[in-house]
Amino acid sequence: MKQRLVVLGAGESGVGTALLGLKHGFEIFVSDFGKIKDSYKEVLIHNAIDWEEQGHTEELVLTADVVMKSPGIPDKAPVVQELKTNGVRVISEIEFAAAYTNAVIVGITGSNGKTTTATLTHEVLQHGGANVALGGNIGKSFAQLVAEGAHENYVLELSSFQLDGIETFRPHIAVLTNITPDHLDRYEYDFQKYVSAKFRIALNQTESDFFIYNADDEVISKHLEENPIKSKLLPFSTKRKLERGAYIQNNEIILTIDNNQFTMPIATLGLQGEHNTKNAMAAATVATLLKIRKATIRESLSNFQGVEHRLEKVLKINNVMYVNDSKATNVNATFYALDSMGSPTVWIVGGVDKGNDYHELLPLVNEKVKAIICLGVDNEKIVRQFANVVDTVVETQSMNEAVQLAYRIAERGDTVLLSPACASFDLFQNYEDRGRQFKEAVRQL
Repeated sequence: MKQRLVVLGAGESGVGTALLGLKHGFEIFVSDFGKIKDSYKEVLIHNAIDWEEQGHTEELVLTADVVMKSPGIPDKAPVVQELKTNGVRVISEIEFAAAYTNAVIVGITGSNGKTTTATLTHEVLQHGGANVALGGNIGKSFAQLVAEGAHENYVLELSSFQLDGIETFRPHIAVLTNITPDHLDRYEYDFQKYVSAKFRIALNQTESDFFIYNADDEVISKHLEENPIKSKLLPFSTKRKLERGAYIQNNEIILTIDNNQFTMPIATLGLQGEHNTKNAMAAATVATLLKIRKATIRESLSNFQGVEHRLEKVLKINNVMYVNDSKATNVNATFYALDSMGSPTVWIVGGVDKGNDYHELLPLVNEKVKAIICLGVDNEKIVRQFANVVDTVVETQSMNEAVQLAYRIAERGDTVLLSPACASFDLFQNYEDRGRQFKEAVRQL
């Protein structure tokens, strides 16, 4: 008897899981509550996988032996509740995929910095000759990478939603960049539940595994004190000296693991700024554990130019720099962006608010922002928060309109910054779509 695998959600992780399940002899059914994108539909049809869209047929879903729930579907969705009531096992894609590989898994999570850290780590490992693939929350799903062929190492960017659905998933090396309030709408507006979700990355680790973390993050340090984990701790810090792990001395990164020491001047890093120094420390720690040569690590860190949609310089027009930071989907990410601005800034902000508290941005907005352009269906909270601080606050409903307005407001020497601090689903497909529309609108000026 073939085992029946039902996949809920036909996005990147859903289709990847279906392909991996097919390879391992499951009977597969894919069900999506919304419309399936044509590109994914083609893959399902090409592989003769049964699917439905715009609704879940209960009798086809509830007969599953195991269900893979896409990360975007909340636990409180009726179909998920029904499955659990019926005792059907509901897991995440990374849990499903991990069973079919013996590779070394490097799992990277955090509220901010995880994409840059994952991309940078992958680059260093690849440059060092490792057989490595990058995926998870960026690029291809873990399941699809496993289905496509044997890699010896996987670098996975992992969201809290992906970690929520794990049972035995165990990365050999886990990285936690930081924890700030995000996605609170999914965690009943309880920050502690979100913190616990992030720490699930270390849930199944043993004494032979490694946990690399930001020792300057009070939330992480407090949680570790109250909830010790089994893996070997490798902290990184820009504030204090550490016996083991990475710290800064005389503007140099110093990384010590056992008797092995790696050093590199901060000035030679390809990406500058304190948060990028931390990302580099995390990547260097992973690379050192995986025996990459020191010269290779230095070379990779100094050549790295960053990721798309993260403080990406688009164009300079009339001496005004346009910067795409569409990946800033929470307040903390936008804090970094505003903090790095060295000139008067026209700030484009807004989208779907995930329980944001904009209060911490007030000093930066006061100091750096000359005008705010709201880009969202509902901008009331942003207007209310900043109207007293900034003279010009305008509301728009499309990217073209927002960029045209910014062009009219900005003067020579200013910066126009798209750093939304919000999710993108009200006006765009995702943050990539938002960022590309921004770049396109800038090029049309």
